[in-house]
Formats: sequence, C-alpha cells, structure tokens
Amino acid sequence: MGLEKLTIIPEPGAGLAAIRARFNPERYTLNKSVQFAEIAIPGLDSPVQQFVRGQAEKITMELFFDTTESGMVDNPQDVRSQTKLVYQLLRVNGHLHAPPRCTLTWGHDQRLFCFGTSTDFFCVVESVGEEFTLFSPSGIPLRAKLNLTLREAWTIEQQLKETPRESADRTKARMVKRGETLSQIAWLEYNDSTQWRLIADGNNLANPRLVAPGTTLQIPRQPR
Repeated sequence: MGLEKLTIIPEPGAGLAAIRARFNPERYTLNKSVQFAEIAIPGLDSPVQQFVRGQAEKITMELFFDTTESGMVDNPQDVRSQTKLVYQLLRVNGHLHAPPRCTLTWGHDQRLFCFGTSTDFFCVVESVGEEFTLFSPSGIPLRAKLNLTLREAWTIEQQLKETPRESADRTKARMVKRGETLSQIAWLEYNDSTQWRLIADGNNLANPRLVAPGTTLQIPRQPR
C-alpha cells in the first residue's frame, strides 16, 4: 500500500474544496524559534536574556502536480487548473474576510507541525512559488512544482487552553511546602513579601506563623 497523499483542507466556512497533491513531497523542513531581548545591566559581564514571545513554526515543502494522464498532445489539461487551488489560500476569502486557515493531513499520524497545540493543527499559507517543468506541443503547462511555506495559526483561545497562564491578578491555589512561610509565598506569588497578610486574611488563618506543610491555600488576586 502506498503512502497516503498529502491533502490541504481549508477551514470550515471558507467554501473551498480540499487540495490533494498529485505526488507527495520528497522532504519537508520545520523551523521554530523564540524571541529574546537583551537587557543590559551595569556591572554584569553579559546582558540578561528576557523572553519576549514565541514565533510561529513554519513548514517548507515542494508539492508536485501533473496532468499528463489526460494526454500530452490530444486534450491536454492545463496543470494550473490544479495549482490555482493553492493560490486561493493566499487570497482574502469573502466569507472569512481574511485568507483561510487550513489543516494538513498526511499518513496515519496526520501531524506535520511539531510544536503547536495538541488539538487543532491550523496553519496559513505564507508564500507560494511555482515552477513549470513540462509543456504540451502547444505550450500548455502539464507539470508544476510548488514551493510552499505554511505558518502555524493557533488562536488565542487554543494557545491559552494548551498552556494556561497564571498571573498575580487572578485567584489560584497553592500547596504549602515544608519550610515555607507566608512571607516566602507572598514573595513568590506577588514579588512582595509584605503581602503575606493578604494570603492570611484570604484563608482566615488564626495563626499565620503556623501553616502545616500540605495545606492548600487560596492565593487571592493582588489589589491594583
């Protein structure tokens, strides 16, 4: 049994048909990076690296399309009738008011992006380059190679669901570790050890100095 063909499926609501590659790519390349800013502090040998944000993962691949099965001399089919479907993923969609996102399926795992969320594997087409490699005697393109770059496109909701962010402006729970004091917990949670009273009051602690290890405390939202 041959390998399942790679298919590009536009997102629901785009009103576009799925695109199936005539030949699978020989290889594809993944790139993922994050952005850091250098914070210069006088007296240190090197600047501090401050995380700024993650950057989108990219896939680069070559897709091949061929229409020679329809004939090369009699009734040749222009290969651009197939490749133009990929170009539609670069156009603003009238229903979505933006170029549509899409998913990639290929083989059993159906996961080409490595870093993104474990739920939906949405991406957008960033660029397309087309090269024609075979023509009919009348000059109709019959084979084409597309150089395709796709970028991950997870929504804010998907990313927050995958990796919840905790913040001092939201109430959360914390278990007391052996040797911890409320002042230490306040420093870790609020970056201010004097906020221990906020935790004590929020948990109705009769004696804030005696909190048993294993106790679950509610960490109140820090007042603005």
